[in-house]
Amino acid sequence: MTLPTAQAAGRRVIDLEAEALRALSASLGATFDTVIDVLLDLKGALIISGMGKSGHIGRKMAATLSSTGTPAIFIHPGEASHGDLGIVGPQDIVIALSRSGETSELGDLIAHTRMLGIPLIAITAQKDSTLAKTTPHALILPDIAEACSVTRAPTTSTTMMAALGDAIAVALLERKNFTQEDFKRFHPGGNLGAMLSTVADLMRTGEALPLVPQDTAMDAALEMMGQKRLGCVGVTNPDGTLAGILTDGDVRRIITQNDVSKPLHLAMTATPFTLPPDTPAMEAVAMLNAREISQVFIVEDDRPVGIVHMHDFLRAQIG
Repeated sequence: MTLPTAQAAGRRVIDLEAEALRALSASLGATFDTVIDVLLDLKGALIISGMGKSGHIGRKMAATLSSTGTPAIFIHPGEASHGDLGIVGPQDIVIALSRSGETSELGDLIAHTRMLGIPLIAITAQKDSTLAKTTPHALILPDIAEACSVTRAPTTSTTMMAALGDAIAVALLERKNFTQEDFKRFHPGGNLGAMLSTVADLMRTGEALPLVPQDTAMDAALEMMGQKRLGCVGVTNPDGTLAGILTDGDVRRIITQNDVSKPLHLAMTATPFTLPPDTPAMEAVAMLNAREISQVFIVEDDRPVGIVHMHDFLRAQIG
């Protein structure tokens, strides 16, 4: 007897789960719309619960929903029966996950929802199960075999549960007009926060800005550059708009040419490269690298409102 290769087994599993996801997509109907409408009316928290592998999917589902604008927490059904039911209030909604729909540990939580009139959403593979019959909001997974035919361990079913959780989260996100800015507020750290940051989130403002009027003497401009330690000084017009920038590179050229008495407005780089505050930080890094410069002034209506240095991007782990 020739055993299948690991590669063949892996492809078989992935193909079966891909088939299940296609069937899940085709199965979504009016009940899914109703579930989204119910969740849009959420006044409290979304409580998600499930045992075993369903519980692991529930935890992931709660994390995804919370990060996309729907406050959600996972409660283990066993802990719910030993005090955590006190967390679940009349303003909440419960999602219960169970492939069989007969998970006994969910019983107390389900009874609690009925006693308080809390909306219950079921995700199960069995439309005639106790769980599915308990609520009009039952999302039924298609009848697709588990990928492991030997043990029938939850594989295909949990893949569908996870995808259904993502579908719910994204459908809610779109109905709420949840934006990148909203998402960024929930992800201030890590790669996601970095990817969604703008230069306005990183720029130095106020007293940190190295700015001098156009009629400033060269030695005073150099003193300002040394104080702010950003390798440049911005030169402003009488109306406050940015006239130019004097960089340490410009200073080196002045010294090399023995021309330290040169007027500031002639030594500076006029109409320098600038960025608006809403420029994505990742794009700003690319633009600075392409121009081989280390800092850029951030302007609104031609007036400098901030400055961001390459070091600021590095500290934020961007670039």
